[in-house]
Amino acid sequence: MAVDPAVPGAMLKRELVRDALLELVEARRPGDAIPSERTLCARLGVSRPTVRAAVDELVVAGLLVREHGRGMFVAAEKITQELVPEHSAFTVPRASGEWTSRIIEFRTVPAGARTGRRLRLSPAARIRYVARLRLVDGVPMAVEHLHVPADLVPGLTGAELEQGDLYIHLRERHAVRVSEAVQSIEPTVVTRAEAALLDVPELSPALLFERLTTDTAGRPVEYVHSLYRGDRYRIVSRLALGPAEERTGAGERAEPLPGPHPGFPPGDLPSRGPVSFSAHGVVQRD
Repeated sequence: MAVDPAVPGAMLKRELVRDALLELVEARRPGDAIPSERTLCARLGVSRPTVRAAVDELVVAGLLVREHGRGMFVAAEKITQELVPEHSAFTVPRASGEWTSRIIEFRTVPAGARTGRRLRLSPAARIRYVARLRLVDGVPMAVEHLHVPADLVPGLTGAELEQGDLYIHLRERHAVRVSEAVQSIEPTVVTRAEAALLDVPELSPALLFERLTTDTAGRPVEYVHSLYRGDRYRIVSRLALGPAEERTGAGERAEPLPGPHPGFPPGDLPSRGPVSFSAHGVVQRD
């Protein structure tokens, strides 16, 4: 994949380079080599600093490993553990503070291979790509990258993305009713460009959110990854840890979950039944 040199917007160009590198990682196994930065520059048609910044981001995220004198390699797989059993659901209350948005980039572009797979589109299908800065009480809190199938939202405007709740706009103006989402959260650090937007030092701690949202018909309608400030944003969870019988009712038996519960070593819980879960975001004040 080559990055079109005519692509406008630094944010979108970095996004395309990041996706190209993730394509290479996902097509390989842990320990497999990745082409050199020089080779990647020639293949993608971008500058060495652009490639290096993207590689640095994936190294920090634990997806690539640099070995001096040998090159770059796919890192070992991360351990993944769900907070609730598959097909279970929980509600996430809104985070505290007054949330607003500022559009950084808003364009219609081809989905590309990686985003196309997530949205079940061909790589050539058109999507709305949006980079926006999320603010809480006027303070930068997160950088968000949205990818929405263009056919679903032909009249989507920048004003909608800066005002109100996106899902409300999708329902009321575009007849798209979201149903559920699968979201992952992991620690990372901010790049120089992200640090400038978030008003924090480079390499400051952050939380990386990745979410795929589907509608009531099961169609993917949104793929988004967001970077939240680690110094101001945290996730608070409430876990119900009582015996399974107390939560499932008399005479009912809960199916045990394989392995330990998230955050609890094996044997620390009195019950092997399900752990009910709820979470909300908290913005820490100065």
